Amino acid sequence: MRTLIIVNPNACGGNAVAVYRSVEGRIAALFGDLSVAITEKPEDVGRHLDAAAAIGVDLVIAVGGDGTNHSVVNALAERPGLSAAFGSLPVGTGTDWSRALEISADPGAAVDWLTRAQPVLCDLGKVEYLDERNGGRPAKRFFLNISSAGVSGEIVARVNRLRRRTSLTFLRTTIATLFKYRPQRITVECDREKFYEGPSYILAVANGRFFGRGMWVAPNAFVDDGLFDVVLVEGMPRHRILLALRTVFSGRHLRRKDVHYRSAASVRVHSEDGPLSLEFDGEEARGQDLVYTVLPGALRVLMQPAVAKILKTPFALGGPFTTATGRKP
Repeated sequence: MRTLIIVNPNACGGNAVAVYRSVEGRIAALFGDLSVAITEKPEDVGRHLDAAAAIGVDLVIAVGGDGTNHSVVNALAERPGLSAAFGSLPVGTGTDWSRALEISADPGAAVDWLTRAQPVLCDLGKVEYLDERNGGRPAKRFFLNISSAGVSGEIVARVNRLRRRTSLTFLRTTIATLFKYRPQRITVECDREKFYEGPSYILAVANGRFFGRGMWVAPNAFVDDGLFDVVLVEGMPRHRILLALRTVFSGRHLRRKDVHYRSAASVRVHSEDGPLSLEFDGEEARGQDLVYTVLPGALRVLMQPAVAKILKTPFALGGPFTTATGRKP
């Protein structure tokens, strides 16, 4: 088996390479013929994947946080002929995708988790929009976990500007941003039916369940059902939005009358107040006229039977897979 490791050196406050080196020997022993790529910028990922495709790589493991996953998944989605499975060794600020998969934050334990995992077919999200940062030109992104619009985009932009981050960075930045953010008026259609029209703090289009370092925004989402979970929080007085924030960590926000929720295979979003702040798996953007589409079973992702609760169908393999030791991971 051939494995490509993609390390984001900027993850974990610039310590991702050191963290990876601490477990590299064990990974090499378990995952066979190993290639390691340290990528300084997202554009580097595609070049390394092209080289990997030429030698028939079976597995790609991203070492970093949700943003690293985002870069790797986008490069994989743009290369449908490369059928490598995708795994994640979480080293970052948010790591919300690995939270849903119950991957340990301890690097050694995370490697052990990967050795026991198996590839499962997982949905991807695709979003097309008019990119304000590129002169309003059409743009396209894929996302593995969650994409959102509104205050979350502002929060991510602030967090990404911080050099030093702690376990409380997301929460503190969220509260500070909520005090200043002014909800924009948006129109949302789900599967061509009007879902909501009016001011909104946030619209989350979810494949996974968590974002913002542990906010359980989509507690009912499945990663293989061919549907997004769409969660929208209305505009409301600031004291109420802070109360609503408390419920997101337990998933109880879906019981609130000012929170709207449904499943959909496609979502369209238009802002009457101009471009929206956006985030895709924790990567910031700004844009308008968003069109979200589910890509069912588009990626083979390493998972374990223990996390079958995020799968709609019974745990099923996405194809044969073994470690260098000859065991199924």
